[in-house]
Amino acid sequence: MSKLETKLVDDIRGKFVVELYQRGYRWTTLEVTRLLDDVYGLLGPHGITDAKNYCLQPIVVKNLGDDVFELIDGQQRLTTLFLIFKYMEYAPNFSLEYRRSDKSAQFLDNIDPALAEDNIDFWFMAQAYETISSWFDKKIADIGKDLRTIVRNLENLFAYNVKIIWYEVDETEDAVAMFTRLNIGKIPLTNAELVKAVFLSQENHNMDKHRKDEIALQWDAIEKELHNDSLWYFLTNSAEKYQTRIDLILDLMSGRKFDTRDKYATFFHFDGLKRSGKDLNDVWREIVRNFLLLKDWHENREYYHKIGYLITAGKSLAEIYAASKDKTKREFLARLDEFIRDSVKLSGDENYSDWNYNDDAERIRRLLLLFNVESVRRNEEQSQWFPFDKYKFSEDGKNSWSLEHIHAVHTDERGNQEQWREWLRLHRASLKSFPDSEELIARIDHLLKLKKIAGKDFTALQSDILKKFSFDDASDDFVDKIANLALLKCETNSALGNSVFDVKRNEIIRLDKAGAFIPFCTKMAFLKYYTRSQEENVHFWSAQDRREYILAINDVLEDFLAEPINLPDKEA
Repeated sequence: MSKLETKLVDDIRGKFVVELYQRGYRWTTLEVTRLLDDVYGLLGPHGITDAKNYCLQPIVVKNLGDDVFELIDGQQRLTTLFLIFKYMEYAPNFSLEYRRSDKSAQFLDNIDPALAEDNIDFWFMAQAYETISSWFDKKIADIGKDLRTIVRNLENLFAYNVKIIWYEVDETEDAVAMFTRLNIGKIPLTNAELVKAVFLSQENHNMDKHRKDEIALQWDAIEKELHNDSLWYFLTNSAEKYQTRIDLILDLMSGRKFDTRDKYATFFHFDGLKRSGKDLNDVWREIVRNFLLLKDWHENREYYHKIGYLITAGKSLAEIYAASKDKTKREFLARLDEFIRDSVKLSGDENYSDWNYNDDAERIRRLLLLFNVESVRRNEEQSQWFPFDKYKFSEDGKNSWSLEHIHAVHTDERGNQEQWREWLRLHRASLKSFPDSEELIARIDHLLKLKKIAGKDFTALQSDILKKFSFDDASDDFVDKIANLALLKCETNSALGNSVFDVKRNEIIRLDKAGAFIPFCTKMAFLKYYTRSQEENVHFWSAQDRREYILAINDVLEDFLAEPINLPDKEA
């Protein structure tokens, strides 16, 4: 019968046997020091009285009878704990025996450096013991406390605050096979696996087999649904944080922050509920309710776009989840709107139109993301939803977004021959439909025939082509402002390079036809959607285009902007 529980380090008892199939003790100064720092760092401002709790990684054992256990996983931690107790002259309630040497128990009892050269395990143990000694010396010097005080603090922490996850496998379990699963490829037990065991363990007598089977099926169904990219990338910005996606819901309920050093805090929370006598049927129903809540947010158009934007912009799901507690729908939506306003909030007397590509790229990117999401949300075509999964994820892993200059900016000679030739070919195609461009086309053909294009020759021709495609009202003042910026995926941006508006427009149309994801407002800008028809000229991004673009941003985001964005080129 398998057993899963938490134990205070001080309550670990028995004799632990490390069999030959294991590699032996190999922790270095780094791991030993980290464990000591993690434990001692639990002390609060008032010392042990307000110390935090901490849960070490699992100890996996097989009961051999008479308080003897085969140690399947956790020998590095357990051996280090034994060595720490040994240094503190604090007799542990457990012992260790390495089957690789019949002198291992004797060595651990005495830590004789003279024997360290006889066995590689002994050598690492001796080094770990020396590291522990050095750690205490340094701690005494750093905090000005005597050795007895530091030892007493650690003794209390191990007795009242530091636990291990005790996972005792069934007597029929193949220990070697389990060791291989846990250690080959470093596959750790996840919070989700441990929490699942709380419900399905044979020790859980409050549920019959039928109920446990039902929970197991529901558990797998939730995990499967969370692998729907539309749902997952609405809720989070990365798949890499979680080995099992149901951990997201368990973390929300436990209040665990992903960056906490207590890796098993979530399991610790659910184990605590079980120990407190909480009905596990009620706990499971709460897990299901929270999953259905997140799913409801995903299926509600207004929640979907507002929450999806906030998470993409950096707001944590935990903060949003907490804000939803005990609120009506109207109150929760009002709170979401407050979060959105805060995400684009101005400081002091600044104006959005003052934001600059070089200094405020992240803020501009966030504002344009909101413009895109809100434009889709407000669209009367209810079947169109902003695809957060496509915005955040791509098969090739290139999913970062940059700001594209709608009107080309002048650059220096940077680039390579292939990029220059592609730039010239793209602009040659646009020049063919532009009046009085024969001389520029001839210069392009001349450079393309050369085996190697000189940087100064490319730059000179590029400058003349950019002038050809520039309106007379164009000045450098607007180039890096929001009126001339749109969101585009980095690899697409790189492919377009410093191209003129007409070239970019044609490439955007080509990519859109090919099925590439182009953000709604980026596509609309290059299609001149925001410009009145009598003002349109497909070759340029003019002052009038820029004014209409800003007016559209102001209109869509009027509920969230502290003040409208100033219109550019007021003389136009």
